[in-house]
Amino acid sequence: MTNHSDDLLDIHYDGAIAVVAINRVAKRNALSDQLVRAIQRCFESFPPEIKVAVIRGHGDHFCAGLDLSELRERDTSESMYHSRMWHAAFERVQFGGVPVIAVLHGAVIGGGLELASAAHIRVAEDSAFYGLPEGQRGLFVGGGGSVRISRLVGVACMSDMMLTGRVLSSQEGHQAGISQYLTAAGKGMEKAMELAARIAKNAPMTNYGVTHVLPRIADQSIQDGLVTESLMAAVAGSDPETKGRLAAFLDLKMNKVERSS
Repeated sequence: MTNHSDDLLDIHYDGAIAVVAINRVAKRNALSDQLVRAIQRCFESFPPEIKVAVIRGHGDHFCAGLDLSELRERDTSESMYHSRMWHAAFERVQFGGVPVIAVLHGAVIGGGLELASAAHIRVAEDSAFYGLPEGQRGLFVGGGGSVRISRLVGVACMSDMMLTGRVLSSQEGHQAGISQYLTAAGKGMEKAMELAARIAKNAPMTNYGVTHVLPRIADQSIQDGLVTESLMAAVAGSDPETKGRLAAFLDLKMNKVERSS
C-alpha cells in the first residue's frame, strides 16, 4: 500500500484501489476552498493502475459541509465563480477516470452531502445523518446539490430538507435513496472495499460507460438515449479487453460442455 498524505487528505493506493480520506477532524471535515481544490487535484491525477476510488472522512464524521469560518461577503460575480470552482472539483469525482464509492458516517451535511452525491455508490453506516441547512442560513446550495441530490431523493424531499431544516437519519436517508448500502457502525469501509475489489475487476470501458454515459442517457429523451446506448454498447463490445474476456468465457463454457458429453 502506497501512502500520499498531507494536512487535508490522506491518499492510500492499495493495488487497484485508491482510498481517499478527508483529514480535517478538528473541523468535522468541513470543506474549505483549499480542501475542495485538493479533492479536485486528487481525483484528476490518479495513476493509471488505479481502477476505483473510495472516499471517506477521518474521525467521527464524513463531512459537516462548508467551513463557515471561510464565509465572507462576495459580490455576485465572485459568488458565481466560487460555486463554479466547487462544481469543477465535484465534476472530477463524478466524471473522473474511475468509479467512486463514498463511505458515510456521522455528519453528511450541506457541502458534504453534495460531495457524497457526486460519488457513484454510497455506503452509509448507521451513524450517518443528512441535512441541508443552507435555507436557515440565507444560502442556497452551490456545490451541485440542486442537480445531484434532487436526482437521488427527489425535489420534494430536498425541498423539505432545505425549507424546514429537516435532518434525515441513516435509515431515512437510505429509504430516500441517498445510500445504496447500509451497514453497522464501523463496517462501512469493509463493505466499500469489498465493492471496490469487485468493480476493479470490470472491463474499464464498461466502468466508463456506467459512470460517464449512463447519467447522460438519463438526461436525454428516450429516442436520443437509445441511440447513445447503441453507440456505447458498440464501443464497449469492440474494446480489445472485452473481446478477450468474451473469448475466455466462451472457451470455458465450451470446455465444460465437452467434459459433460
